[in-house]
Amino acid sequence: MTTLTPMAAVAPTSMTPASAPRLVRIASIDALRGLVMIVMLLDHVRETFYLHLQVSDPMAVPGTPPELFFSRLAAHLCAPVFVFLTGLSAWLYANPDGAPRRDVRAFLLKRGLLLVGLELTLVTFAWSGHFRVIYLQVIWAIGFSMLALALLSPLPRWLLVAIGLVIVGGHNALAGVVVPPDSPWHPLWTLMLHRDWLVPEGLVRVRVSYPALPWVGVILLGYAMGPLFARAVDGGRRRCALLAISAACLSLLAVLRGFNLYGENAPWVRGASALETAMSWLNFTKYPPSLDFLLLTLGIGLALLAVLERARGAFTRVCAVFGGAPMFYYLLHLYLLLIGYRVALALLGPNQGTRLGVDEGGFALIWLIWLALIPLLYPPVKAFAAYKRRTRRAWVKYF
Repeated sequence: MTTLTPMAAVAPTSMTPASAPRLVRIASIDALRGLVMIVMLLDHVRETFYLHLQVSDPMAVPGTPPELFFSRLAAHLCAPVFVFLTGLSAWLYANPDGAPRRDVRAFLLKRGLLLVGLELTLVTFAWSGHFRVIYLQVIWAIGFSMLALALLSPLPRWLLVAIGLVIVGGHNALAGVVVPPDSPWHPLWTLMLHRDWLVPEGLVRVRVSYPALPWVGVILLGYAMGPLFARAVDGGRRRCALLAISAACLSLLAVLRGFNLYGENAPWVRGASALETAMSWLNFTKYPPSLDFLLLTLGIGLALLAVLERARGAFTRVCAVFGGAPMFYYLLHLYLLLIGYRVALALLGPNQGTRLGVDEGGFALIWLIWLALIPLLYPPVKAFAAYKRRTRRAWVKYF
């Protein structure tokens, strides 16, 4: 989803002893990005072949099967990690090893505008096969966040942290504010904080699925985290810092959520079983992401980033390949799902009204489709990532 890759920012051609630690850190960022992209694929398979059984936001726990609930919960990691790593990658681009600091504003402006344009065109068509309805989703949110970061990046780091924390921690206080559709402020409110129709009628309708303001807070925090990945920072110190921040996020979540204090508009309740109670406790609002949602996902994401710094093995390498060509992977998997669904619908016909879908109770088939698609996507993504590293064509770097 993000067009920024730390590999592109550094792009060394060989591994020398001096550069080796830096490459390990870059690999960990790509591996984390790739890991959550693999999880994202599961959620998009669900949205393709299980759309007739939609989930609400937050989910309705009593009527949601555990396998569906926890698959969706795992996918919650994706957007926050993408946006956070986009900010981190922007800092790496602005602060290359052994070279003067670069002005990151033009870099962010071009890529942010590209992402918004892709959301309105290739991504919209990949989801529906038409342009009658445009949903401003995660690619739009990342693009807008990059534009905001371009504006704010010259500010001191402490101020970026403060703004990011105020946005992430404070926007829940505005959840009860209602701006009616006939208000001149409704379009801005919808784009920033309230999921709603931006253009409800006409030849082309537009709906905001990802209100952008909370994601601006996340990208600012990711950018402010960048100095932790400077060459001068010892790897052990960095891992300890990542784990400490992760623990702080999860501890704050435990207090806020445990006592239903603040940070999530849907309070947890005791269910008919321990499992249902746990599901209620972990049931958070994503659109826009609540404070509790971000504490959980970023807390887990930072812990994973610390672990992946020292991880080795085939699975980590596979994840890093997917994370090395994120925009290419994103477009490829969406069009593969679109074509696969259209072919399956033509061959099998609809079985859920006008749609083809997996029957209720057969969610294991969604997992099987997901697992089958991973090795299918790997070769073209690996080939494109290798091409991107060796080519001098500027347009390739955007993918």
